[in-house]
Amino acid sequence: MLTRFAHAKINLALDILYKRPDGYHEIDSVMQTIALSDQLTFELSPQLELTCNDRRLPTDDRNLAWKAAELLQRELGIKQGAKIHICKNIPMAAGLAGGSADAAEVLLALNELWGLGLSIDELVSLGVRLGADVPFCIRRGTARARGIGEQLTQIPSNMRYDLLLVTPNMPIVTALAYGRFYQKRDLIHPQVSQVVHAMETGDFLLLTQSWGNVFEELVRDDYPVVIKAKSLLNEYGLTANLMSGSGPSVFALNPPPEVIEPFFAAIPPEWFRCYTHFLI
Repeated sequence: MLTRFAHAKINLALDILYKRPDGYHEIDSVMQTIALSDQLTFELSPQLELTCNDRRLPTDDRNLAWKAAELLQRELGIKQGAKIHICKNIPMAAGLAGGSADAAEVLLALNELWGLGLSIDELVSLGVRLGADVPFCIRRGTARARGIGEQLTQIPSNMRYDLLLVTPNMPIVTALAYGRFYQKRDLIHPQVSQVVHAMETGDFLLLTQSWGNVFEELVRDDYPVVIKAKSLLNEYGLTANLMSGSGPSVFALNPPPEVIEPFFAAIPPEWFRCYTHFLI
């Protein structure tokens, strides 16, 4: 049996540049792996089987983890199966790439379990066919992501910041958020290159002065719960906060230890919350 951990990501910068002829949007982003993770176990089996502790998650070909296993079987002519169990800890549809992280870990683990001998680059080439975040979830760490998110430049960084993460229980429809991009004017865009430099040099002030997520402005009218989450963070002095992905998760970096429990007590009980840190 193999046990693996599929780690969530946050965005330290996320900008939308334009819509491409193929219908996808060109982005410029800085992604960071965090310690929050799903736990996956793998066993050899004649057939492919997927189970999960969270009944809301489909366990068939609607699940990206299942699609990852099928992709390996199809592309390499694998007749062997596997029993895969996912213990979900990353909230779903939260802007944290939980599904992509699970798919990435399936590729990595089955490559080992089935003795395929694929390189990381080969796994990344397969992963991009599953989703734009999958390549980053395979490589992990800190990276600048361009294209639709699949063009990665790893950023050398030793920054191990702690963070508070909250996810309001209201999933955001990503297509709606992208649609608002053409209705908004004078969007504030993050200084992505400065965020890269800040992570390379460990300049926390530069990081928080330069970061941003255009989705915050795009979803605020339709999803005021994001504004509520950020306002609660601000009330507790956690002003270095940002939404991740298309939301609704919001995180705050380097929280003082004395405010963590009071803050958790102040947010609605149905919201997901955790105290975690960067993985480097």
